[in-house]
Amino acid sequence: MSFKFEKLVIWQKSMDFGEQVFNLSQSFPKDEVFNLTSQIRRAADSIALNISEGSILQSKLEFKKFLGYSIRSLAETVTCLYKAKNRKYITEIEFERFYNESYILMNQIIAFRNQIRE
Repeated sequence: MSFKFEKLVIWQKSMDFGEQVFNLSQSFPKDEVFNLTSQIRRAADSIALNISEGSILQSKLEFKKFLGYSIRSLAETVTCLYKAKNRKYITEIEFERFYNESYILMNQIIAFRNQIRE
């Protein structure tokens, strides 16, 4: 027995991405715990959360809307990555890695959303 969203590759990848962002943010300064650390974790977690929420008992139109929320959460995560890089909490190499993963994930979510026919 499983939930429909568990079979979705975009949900699986967004779950992994959220864990990677969590691990990355553990090295942020303690004075950022209620600011950037919390923000980037919530944004990254919201990607998978919106995919799962939208897939359950929703119309196709509603599901597409929730996938849009996931994409926006991903954009928010990228902005937090820029903040972390600018504040020297992460290296340029770490930024590039997460940026590239974000871009790939965004395109996968968009492609999945575009396949949903109402």
